[in-house]
Amino acid sequence: MLAFLLELQRLKRLDRTGWVLRGLAPGAESVAAHSYGVTLTAMLLADRLIARSVPINVEKVLRMALLHDLTETRLGDLPQTAAHYFGQGARHEAARRAFADIIASLDEARRNAYLALYDEYEERASLEARLVKAADVIDLLTQALVFERAGSRGLDEFWTATARDLSLEEEAAAVVNEVLQDLVRARKDELGDKPAD
Repeated sequence: MLAFLLELQRLKRLDRTGWVLRGLAPGAESVAAHSYGVTLTAMLLADRLIARSVPINVEKVLRMALLHDLTETRLGDLPQTAAHYFGQGARHEAARRAFADIIASLDEARRNAYLALYDEYEERASLEARLVKAADVIDLLTQALVFERAGSRGLDEFWTATARDLSLEEEAAAVVNEVLQDLVRARKDELGDKPAD
């Protein structure tokens, strides 16, 4: 377990590359900070679904959210511009191998459970997995809004994420869309007539 915990420490120091590539100072956001934001966002989304009587496994949601960027301890935070050149197949295979290596020091039951959660998330094979992906997008946009409020520009491309098809079921789609629309409205109110770039 210690080898696993030591590896996790890298996420605290690993910058989110997308922000650095757009001119934000190193240290603007770490992968660990993003993962924490995704986990809290996923919890809040799951709570909203429960309030609407949608059955959802909150423990699974939280575990997936905590594990979703773990491969970045080995692969780094690969920006979309670089990922494009690797192709989805090669990128997913490398990430899965990295994930398996990272959890190798854990007992077999934990390895199997975590790998199953990782695969389920990567395949978006459940409502829980798709909700965590939605939380990933929401945390990204929330951080972009915070940076724009502080004066950063040139982050428009991140906002195209609102147009992504997250393949959510009816109630889940409604909950996620409410949050996304709140973010878009807040951004519009913040930027007013000023150009975003």
